[in-house]
Amino acid sequence: MSDVLAVTDHRRGELRDVSYELITAGRELADATGGALHVAVISGTVDEFAEKLDREGVDTIHTVDHGEEFNHDVYTQTVTQLYDELAPQYVLAPNSVNGLDYAPAVANQLDLPIVTDTVDLEADGDSLTATREMYGGKVETTAELSGDAVVTIRGAEWPAAEGTGDASIEAFDVDIDEDAVGSTVTGFEEVGGGDVDISEADVLVSVGRGIEEEENLEIIRELADALDATVSSSRPIVDNGWLPKNRQVGQSGKVVTPDVYVAIGISGAVQHVAGMKGSDTIVAINTDPNAPIMDIADYAIVDDLFDVVPALTEEFQ
Repeated sequence: MSDVLAVTDHRRGELRDVSYELITAGRELADATGGALHVAVISGTVDEFAEKLDREGVDTIHTVDHGEEFNHDVYTQTVTQLYDELAPQYVLAPNSVNGLDYAPAVANQLDLPIVTDTVDLEADGDSLTATREMYGGKVETTAELSGDAVVTIRGAEWPAAEGTGDASIEAFDVDIDEDAVGSTVTGFEEVGGGDVDISEADVLVSVGRGIEEEENLEIIRELADALDATVSSSRPIVDNGWLPKNRQVGQSGKVVTPDVYVAIGISGAVQHVAGMKGSDTIVAINTDPNAPIMDIADYAIVDDLFDVVPALTEEFQ
């Protein structure tokens, strides 16, 4: 029997979606190893977070009340001490900015192997097969690990844990060496036109190179207004300078999981699909019935976007 420790993620007072996905991934591993799933929430309003994280499948939630926001040294020291206390076989972290900050340091201090950006995990006894994607999602590779390991998981690859749990919530008394804490978060500043966070949107209207010209974006904005949605895009639109970088969906942009994703004039290259395939409902509008986006769309409209989009806008207005 081997336990699993999943370290959750939060930012500016909100748990990130990947926290609930970590619970799902962790529960699958714990079931395979016959162990328990431990969930850690570090810093912030930990008691409030713990209540939200008490989902089906969680055995114990460990709260660490130290500071409000992410700090590299605090997380590294805390996760290392939790590992020493709980002796889990696997430490799971999000493949986020925060996770990729402390997970390698934890692995280094504990002298453990680390695999990042995994999209699938399969445990068999003391061995773990971790699947990653390479070359823009065109190739899958596997890493075979034995013994303990640190793993980061890609967001939107596992479903979010649901249901109501009955976890034991325990405060973990971490011994932080304050002399080793070399940084402090003093605030946040959005970079690169950070007017919105598309990863938090419930409905996204996303546009690709099929829009042809920048001035044609106006009909996309009108549809988004009618749907109370947020405008996003594929990479060519950002490369052209028509929308800011923070609006880009895809492997080199943001991973999004909205309730509805409307893809307009987007062919569906693997790099783009990697960023939006976790959407609940995908609507594609494209003149090419064989475009890759059509293969994953729940609803496909094969027609000229310049006819379809204004008609949809009128209908929803």
